[in-house]
Amino acid sequence: MEHKSYDLIVIGGGAIGENVADRAVQGGLKTVIVEAELVGGECSYWACMPSKALLRGGAVLDLARRTPGVSEMLSGTIDVGRVLARRNSVTSEWKDDGQLEWLESAHIDLVRGHAVFTGPKALRVTGPDGTVTELTASHAIAVATGSLPLIPDTPGLAEAEPWASREATSAKRIPDSLAIIGGGVVAAEMATAYTSLGAQVTLIARGSLLANQEPFAGEAVAAALRKAGADVKLGTSVERVESGKPGEPGAGHTLLLSDGSAVVAEQILVATGRTPRTGDLGLEAIGLPTGEYLKTDDSLRVLGPDGAPIDWLYAAGDVTGRALLTHQGKYQARIAGDAIAARALGKPVDTSPWGVHSATADHAAVPQVTFTSPEVASVGLTAAEAEKRGIRTRVVDYDLGWVAGATIHSEGYEGKARAVVDEDRHVLVGVTFVGADVGELLHAATIAVTAEVPIERLWHAVPSYPTLSEVWLRLLEAYGRPTA
Repeated sequence: MEHKSYDLIVIGGGAIGENVADRAVQGGLKTVIVEAELVGGECSYWACMPSKALLRGGAVLDLARRTPGVSEMLSGTIDVGRVLARRNSVTSEWKDDGQLEWLESAHIDLVRGHAVFTGPKALRVTGPDGTVTELTASHAIAVATGSLPLIPDTPGLAEAEPWASREATSAKRIPDSLAIIGGGVVAAEMATAYTSLGAQVTLIARGSLLANQEPFAGEAVAAALRKAGADVKLGTSVERVESGKPGEPGAGHTLLLSDGSAVVAEQILVATGRTPRTGDLGLEAIGLPTGEYLKTDDSLRVLGPDGAPIDWLYAAGDVTGRALLTHQGKYQARIAGDAIAARALGKPVDTSPWGVHSATADHAAVPQVTFTSPEVASVGLTAAEAEKRGIRTRVVDYDLGWVAGATIHSEGYEGKARAVVDEDRHVLVGVTFVGADVGELLHAATIAVTAEVPIERLWHAVPSYPTLSEVWLRLLEAYGRPTA
């Protein structure tokens, strides 16, 4: 058994763990990452990157079809084999050689294997070949193990061997028919991708589609899916799944729904949420419950059972439950790494709101793009969330199709923008865009919300013409110019 000691140990070598480690090393700490799978993590190999590669072809084809002079050149459909090959390239064929080179250049050590806590600042790591390494940290351990798909206990579902997000983004072939259970981002994106790739998709959601967004966003995506040929069943749940025997004629899965109807599909994808990956870390050895999110303060120190921060234990990314998005996890990771290094070296730590060591944006300025057709891009609070928080608001909507940039973008452009304004402070607290390529509008909105730019000052941020960004001027005009 080998024993090693570091200033900081990071459990999880995905994008979040890499960022924690990188910032700590830049701060002067000797750091190691423990990773049981591929360095680069979920986003690189099974989530953000491969899913967007699967979606891109359909988005480009849709734009081409709506562009006169280009649409006339089109014939046939998407080359599925080329799309899958491109997806494979984006994931580096599920090899992490490039990430290993980066770790070396960043002076971060790596121990491959599964980590379990044996006590405060102590881990036991079991490698793929069974070798055991004991690791101790002189200052801190950071947990960045992410999350796992949540599979409901619907009768017959487990026996159907459903896909979760990993299987959907790494599939080697497109099934003839796909039933998707869920109404969130993964469900909506995979419904969009698989419909464009030729599968007959049925999406089944207990509630509305994209329920955490403004209502018009989910409505637009549902309408687009139906127009593309998918069957979207909302307000419906799966009560039971019956599966045929593999190899038999017509073998597949029958999903019996709460409305009395049935759906038959070759493959099932479950996208009903995520659960923290904390069940097998041995957290009981340090007095924490297993299988639960690790609650943290804004400097990402884990809170103990008494609600007080544990001075040597940090967490970032999905495992905290703060904001299950890669970019937000990386934001937390940079803050955690800087805070760990500062505390280790006895330097000042600024945890005040918007301070350098405070993940304040997690609470009211989280940006997100859902890469459906149309795209949904949002930051901050929805109108309903703002009202729930007791903010006196005014909601301003504008039809994106009326903007000159939309006319140039494509024929028949459809979209909508919404701004949620705090009427007491005259700042934006939420912005949502729905339409083709609106993801590229989002960072401007994120800056406006995060910096709390006064409406009066936004009038001086002149959008270029003719671009989609002209919608900012139109939203301001709809709101009304302030008077002296």
